[in-house]
Amino acid sequence: MTSCDVLILGAGSIGLPLAYYCAQAGLKTIVIEQEASWGRGQNRAAIGGVRATHSDPGKIKICQESIRILSGLERDHGLDVEWRSGGYLFVAYDEARESAFRQLLQTQKAAGLNIDWISPERVRQLSPGIRLDGLRGGTYSPEDGYCSPMMTSTAFHRLAWQAGADFRFNETVQAMRLDGGHIASVQTTQGDYAAGRVVNAAGASSAELASLVNLEIPVHPDAHEAGVTDPVARFMEPMLVDICPDEHSGNYYFYQAVTGQVVFCITPKPQIWSVDTDNTSSFLPLVLKRMTALYPRLRNLKVRRSWRGLYPMTPDGLPIIAEPQEISNLVLAVGMCGQGFMLGPGLGKLLAERLAGRGTEHQDLLDEFTLYRKFEGMELLK
Repeated sequence: MTSCDVLILGAGSIGLPLAYYCAQAGLKTIVIEQEASWGRGQNRAAIGGVRATHSDPGKIKICQESIRILSGLERDHGLDVEWRSGGYLFVAYDEARESAFRQLLQTQKAAGLNIDWISPERVRQLSPGIRLDGLRGGTYSPEDGYCSPMMTSTAFHRLAWQAGADFRFNETVQAMRLDGGHIASVQTTQGDYAAGRVVNAAGASSAELASLVNLEIPVHPDAHEAGVTDPVARFMEPMLVDICPDEHSGNYYFYQAVTGQVVFCITPKPQIWSVDTDNTSSFLPLVLKRMTALYPRLRNLKVRRSWRGLYPMTPDGLPIIAEPQEISNLVLAVGMCGQGFMLGPGLGKLLAERLAGRGTEHQDLLDEFTLYRKFEGMELLK
């Protein structure tokens, strides 16, 4: 039996920064990952956007912390993750969208977000070539940004390893033995573990892992696709988001990476509940039609590749960060709804503080995401 203070199940968007901050806090930390290395699950399917522009104050606070961490990785640790503060720009072409964005600004500003409504002319300056016909303006948050998911996961793995975290790859959890409402041991393909806290950070597999302790959690993966073009000279700065749906899709978004490629994604309608990560022939015709209608100059770009990943969804679009009443030493950090990459660094830091018995000022913030909420409605900017 191998013992530790914190046993993290999953070396992805949440597990990697959490491992770093737990080890940095002096907790003996072990990470179990069924893949051959870190970031091999849904983390590598992320497109790299990091925004604090949400409609939920708790998520705003967590992602503001993420932005502080990611934007300082090269300065503080000499680790380049291709961070760029290009901002997020949510555009409006109808009265309903403009009204919703303007009303939301009150909540966002009250939470401390640097955001404001900008004119069509300012939108054009930030994104030259965007369709101006019918453009009413948009909300712009300049401190949001983007970076490389693969470089970021590697950075956090290195930091965690240097801080003393122990990673066990190619190791699958098979069972968890309960003793009086306490996880007495976690059994894997390579051995048994006992831990003061067991953290389920398994992303799309989190519900399956929770079932090993007879716990049902409302996390169900749906499939999304993304793509990337060949690199071109820089012509735009922000992540551009259009949340106006059409018959076959919801919001879509794209940005130009530091290295010049345009990276893009779209939300299918209806949702595709699946664990299938094979990309499809329907994705590119769907997303490119909408992107080129909004931004005609994109027509001349060549798509290099596309891929498919999973969003571990909850019914209300908010994560579950909780310590279940039924099991005293289990911690859930699940249901990130496709936003694990942007939530991960800030959440890892705040959750590690709680596990180390510190950071009591963040108690209410994390308690918002309890397993026992009503799961009603849906976050507007999901």
